Amino acid sequence: MQDLMQSLGVSENLFNYLIMPLLIFVARVGDVSINTLRIMFMMNGKKSIAPVLGFFEALIWLLAIGQIFQNITNPMSYVAYAAGFGTGTYVGMYFEEKLALGRVLVRIITPNPNPQLMEYMKEENFRFTNVGAEGSHGKVQLTFTVMKRDALAKFIDKVRSLDEKAFYTIESVKRISEDDLNVMDDKPRFNMSFFSKART
Repeated sequence: MQDLMQSLGVSENLFNYLIMPLLIFVARVGDVSINTLRIMFMMNGKKSIAPVLGFFEALIWLLAIGQIFQNITNPMSYVAYAAGFGTGTYVGMYFEEKLALGRVLVRIITPNPNPQLMEYMKEENFRFTNVGAEGSHGKVQLTFTVMKRDALAKFIDKVRSLDEKAFYTIESVKRISEDDLNVMDDKPRFNMSFFSKART
C-alpha cells in the first residue's frame, strides 16, 4: 500500500503518520462495532446472522493488526488502534440501541394498585402478570410484562406519568414460552399462556 501511495505522490511521512493511522482507526471502529452487534444477535438467538458478522469482524481485525505489525515503530498506529476501539464501542452501542431488536422483560413495583396502568397495558395488548407482594416498607404491587424493545421507551414514559415513585427493572429475554420461539422473530404466534392465565 505504501508503494501505491508513493506512486500517487503521497509522501512517506504523510502516509505513516496520517493515512495509515486513519485506516487503522476506521478498521478498528468497524470490527468493534460489528462485535457489539454480533454479541447482541447471539444473545437473541439469531444463528444465521451472528456467524456472518463474526467472519467480517475477524477479517477486519486481522487487516488492522497486520498494519500495526508492519508499522510497529510508529506510535500513531497504537494511538489509532486504541482510539478506534473506544469509538467502535460507542458506535456499536448506538446502533444496538437504534435497532431495538428482540424483547425485554419489565418488572414494575408500585406501593399501591395502579388500575390505569393495567388498562393501558390491556389497550396496548401487552401480556402481563400482576401480583401482590411484600416489600421492605409493606405491601406492594408487582407487575411483569414482556414487550418488544421498540415499545419500551413509550411504555416507561407511561409508567412514570402514572406513578413517579414506580420502581422498575428491565432485562433482555432470549426465548419465551415452551414453543422455543426466537424472540427476534415478530410472529403472531407469540404465546405467553402463563401471563394470560395469571391476569384473569
